[in-house]
Amino acid sequence: MMNDPVQLNGQNFTLGQLIDIAREGRTAAVSVNSETRIKKARALVEDWVKKGTCIYGVTTGFGALSDVPISFEDTKTLQRNILVSHAAGVGNCMDDDVVRAMMALRINDFCRGNSGLRLETIKILAHVLNAGIIPVVPEKGSVGASGDLVPMAHLSLVLIGEGEAFVDGVRMPGARALAAKNIEPLELGAGEGLALINGTQFMLALGCLALYDALNLCKHADIAASMSLETLMGTRTAFDPRIHNARPHLGQMKVASDMMKITQNSEIISSHRDCSRVQDAYTLRCSPQVHGASWDAFGYVDRVIRVEMNASTENPLIFPESGEFLSGGNFHGQPLALACDFLGIAIAELANISERRIERLVNPQLSGLPAFLVKDTGLNSGFMIAQYVAASLVSENKVLAHPASVDSIPTSANKEDHVSMGAIAARKCRDIVENTEQVIAIELLCGAQAIDMFTNLKAGKGTMAAYETIRSKVPCMTKDRFLAADIAVVRKLLHSGRIVRAVEDAVGKLY
Repeated sequence: MMNDPVQLNGQNFTLGQLIDIAREGRTAAVSVNSETRIKKARALVEDWVKKGTCIYGVTTGFGALSDVPISFEDTKTLQRNILVSHAAGVGNCMDDDVVRAMMALRINDFCRGNSGLRLETIKILAHVLNAGIIPVVPEKGSVGASGDLVPMAHLSLVLIGEGEAFVDGVRMPGARALAAKNIEPLELGAGEGLALINGTQFMLALGCLALYDALNLCKHADIAASMSLETLMGTRTAFDPRIHNARPHLGQMKVASDMMKITQNSEIISSHRDCSRVQDAYTLRCSPQVHGASWDAFGYVDRVIRVEMNASTENPLIFPESGEFLSGGNFHGQPLALACDFLGIAIAELANISERRIERLVNPQLSGLPAFLVKDTGLNSGFMIAQYVAASLVSENKVLAHPASVDSIPTSANKEDHVSMGAIAARKCRDIVENTEQVIAIELLCGAQAIDMFTNLKAGKGTMAAYETIRSKVPCMTKDRFLAADIAVVRKLLHSGRIVRAVEDAVGKLY
């Protein structure tokens, strides 16, 4: 239930739960079952510090300074220093949902009991999240190994009353933000500064949100393609399950099945069953193959995301069961870098094919419909410029889709001599999702306008549900008007999932 906190234990955090926290304001809590491991790991750290055991980042410096020993008296100073020195990010502030997702994912990582943090520290992070404090996190500066040091440092500064945060939309110093919610600033213990920032949760938060939006977007792409298929007088023959069973890619079979559902009982398609056209254009006929390949890519990304959401990404890792600590490289963002690059490419393809369907809809030589889907062309431009905008967004996506993960620039005096650039991959992926939502919104608008041209024939059952949902917010265009507002309204409908829900109410669950 939304009123109940998500109980985080580092084992079974789901994407749906993360979305509830990041976007719906649901709270999070450290599960009781996690507390024992957390306390046991912390006791080990404190014992090692007292004994003077050499532990990276706890009793030594960081990165290229890992060979510099730190005295017992300086261990606490070291932890503050790592936060203030690493908080060097630049660029715009990340959106609230990204920062809330970062905090939730970080808490879940800590609940695995491998970080060595005090339970008090983890609970204060949860308190900050639940109180609605949004640390100011600049978008640029992470190279994706060792983890997302820069953005995580900005986030963590607020816990000690430094840095900046938003409270109720007002930007203020971190100390004032904590005071506004009656939270005392944290005094960091040995090893806590490094443990707070040495993880992949910046790129992971972006990847999680992008994946969730991509899964929603792909269903809308299938709906938009179905609307275009009908109004361009296409055939459903290419969706016959026998075709797709002969090449049984799961995504391809899913899209073909969904498009058959969406277009069922279409009078428009039935009206030209015996026409002379032999085959439709690829953008219609091959929608299952193209959209389906993106679906399958999302499946790979989903597997990576689910593993990373419930993983320990710090260094060193504390193992309470054996009483040991081990230094390794779980902070390295390569799995996420590759996944986010792949996700961005897969989403960009949905925009590519959608823009070509938009062109077919507005071009009278290809559609047989009025030019630019409006009467009195010349006096009215109709949807002419909507296709320009779609083309611009698709072209931008092609630049953004270049993989970030193929690059690496060594850092920290060549100690960190291969980095993932996963944060860049994740940010680009987010931008591709946003661009593609706009393109699919334009196709949905054009599809609805084209349906209005068929005054004597009904669209398919699912197509009609989508059409009616769009028309509940955006009327038919009879003469030129401010088109940006219409695109924004349909994009909002799309992002909310309302169009998919209307279609599924009409035809049943889409896969």
